[in-house]
Amino acid sequence: MLPMQRRRVDRLGRMALQVAWWCQQGEADGVPLVFASRHGDLARTCGMLGSLVRDEPLSPTQFGLSTHNAIAAQYSIARNLGGNYLCVSGGAASAEAALVEGIGLLADGVDEVLVVVYDCPLPEAYASYGDEPEAAFAWAMRLGRPCSEGVSYSLRVDGEPAHPQHGPLGHIRPEDSPAGLLPHGLEVLRFLIGDQPSLDFRDAGRTWRWQRHA
Repeated sequence: MLPMQRRRVDRLGRMALQVAWWCQQGEADGVPLVFASRHGDLARTCGMLGSLVRDEPLSPTQFGLSTHNAIAAQYSIARNLGGNYLCVSGGAASAEAALVEGIGLLADGVDEVLVVVYDCPLPEAYASYGDEPEAAFAWAMRLGRPCSEGVSYSLRVDGEPAHPQHGPLGHIRPEDSPAGLLPHGLEVLRFLIGDQPSLDFRDAGRTWRWQRHA
């Protein structure tokens, strides 16, 4: 990464770019990329909103780096990649959204997809809206087709999305969550690298079901 890019990208971006770089070796430079984050660089966006309130001019650079695809774009620039990359955000199930996109690319004929999942705690102004334990994290994986050797995984979803409810939202504050729980993005990582046979996650009326197959 160029020094100018390192200065522009904040901690969240540096984490995501580092794990992607470690995971994507030189021989895999042509694979499609899927970047997924629930909140993206919300701290940068929140800072710009504060500037608007104070009637201060906005920086075009700050705006460009606040968009949800900015980190993936910086990665593509740093590695001089000209292939397919996309960014997704699926609420608490953003990790699942990333894998669904990756599986779709495999179904379209590619042999491998690089998936990067990353997030960080909400800014103080939005902290009361948090509904899961929060932590800064980033992980990456190279998603390929099932093979006859090793471990494979399956993912399915049951149920229909819940209809929006009227009235105030019922958020769960992080301090009210049971001790020891992880952000869901890290629960998915723990499942993928651990030995749990399955992982269920209920979100917005749907249940995502992960299964490990030896």
